[in-house]
Amino acid sequence: MLPLSLLRAAAGQPMLVELKGGDTYNGRLVNCDAWMNINLRDVICTSKDGDKFWKMKECYVRGSSVKYIRLPEDAIDRVPEDDGQRHAVRRGGGRGEHGGRGRGGRGGRGRGRGGRGGRGGRGRGGGSE
Repeated sequence: MLPLSLLRAAAGQPMLVELKGGDTYNGRLVNCDAWMNINLRDVICTSKDGDKFWKMKECYVRGSSVKYIRLPEDAIDRVPEDDGQRHAVRRGGGRGEHGGRGRGGRGGRGRGRGGRGGRGGRGRGGGSE
């Protein structure tokens, strides 16, 4: 089971999201994307200290700022059974037969842009031209 699949299966369910900064957001999951950016509705935000509260109709949380997410226990039962098999087919990068990364395959010596292997300069001398 993949984390994104679990999160997507929990759409409409209550959840708690704690941010790296310490604030917490309690609300119902509307949706999420591939970067774990989350849309919540009927949200109660609690400050890091726990002394301030805000009520919001909707909220957007950037995935890179999330420390952890707490879902209901029955959320795992909603994940489709074939989820892991569906994503296993995609492995391999999808960049043709060579993989697409690395230095080989650029025709010639594999130096990429510049032609001098990152050493800069123009001529053959020691740079005192």
